[in-house]
Amino acid sequence: MRTALFRRQEPSAPPALPEIETSTGSAGAAAWAAEHRDRVLAVVAEHGAAVVTGLGLRTVSDVETVFGQLGVRPARETEGFAARTPHADGVYSSVAWPAQQPMCMHHELSYAGRFPGLLLFACLEAPAAGGATALADAAAVREALPSEVVDRFEREGWLLSRAYHEEIGTSLAQAFGTTDRRAIDAYCRDHDIVTDWQPDGSLRTRQHRSAVVRHPGTGRRCWFNQIAFLNQWTMDPEVRAFLIEEYGLGGLPFNTSYGNGDSVAAGTVEQINKAYESHTVRRPWQAGDLMLVDNIRTAHSREPYEGARHVVVAMADPKRQASPVAQTRSAAI
Repeated sequence: MRTALFRRQEPSAPPALPEIETSTGSAGAAAWAAEHRDRVLAVVAEHGAAVVTGLGLRTVSDVETVFGQLGVRPARETEGFAARTPHADGVYSSVAWPAQQPMCMHHELSYAGRFPGLLLFACLEAPAAGGATALADAAAVREALPSEVVDRFEREGWLLSRAYHEEIGTSLAQAFGTTDRRAIDAYCRDHDIVTDWQPDGSLRTRQHRSAVVRHPGTGRRCWFNQIAFLNQWTMDPEVRAFLIEEYGLGGLPFNTSYGNGDSVAAGTVEQINKAYESHTVRRPWQAGDLMLVDNIRTAHSREPYEGARHVVVAMADPKRQASPVAQTRSAAI
């Protein structure tokens, strides 16, 4: 088996781990994970991501076994912006997203009160073309953005507005695990989400989050949000026009704004996406690969693809997000 780091282009590629000979298949992969977990997790802590090849992962059961042997705490997904199929505690399918549409750079659940600190992606079937899970260094992205963009978002935080419709987007049951209004209200109170139930029974929410957070291990300030991905200007123009005509601007399935509620200009969204692109690294998937990603330090995306693609994600190391005010005070220290 060859184990290699996800090679970064800036500032330089880290050295590869030595080759490790072992058998393939779930039994061999589990033994390898149990023996080398500390080493691999140390690599992720140092470099922000790692790719392990040659594990021979073929089934969701293989992924569950390796996940368990790595000894990390599973994290549960709530408030997802697209549907997933749960497979086991902390193990999910990729989100339902059209193959021909890219999924922009983001940090998993960076808008939620609780989010995973570590992600594990396992490729059980590689696409015929495209479909890479690309990565970008969040600290480098923050440093590459214009200071006026970073300063305002760091000072104010950002707002995510969501509208839950039965016809489009994520349903209440998919996002909260229930349709019971009292249970949803209780969850939202506990996670600092403002609810606004509409006369037709639908729900709109707003949540105020930090745009920049300090990495707990390195102390570096990371651009940690989904400001560009979940903004109206990232939508296909025809889809955006249809949704606004159908539901109004406030009824979009999701949209982002500055912490004080001001709209984010299309040019600002473009600046953010360009900063991501300039720091993006890509590696084509091969069946059996395992990718580990520090969810705070490293943003990820999914590129368009052709053919079948079966990538499973495991979420681990749950963390609670500090308030934007606490983050601003921390940044000033």
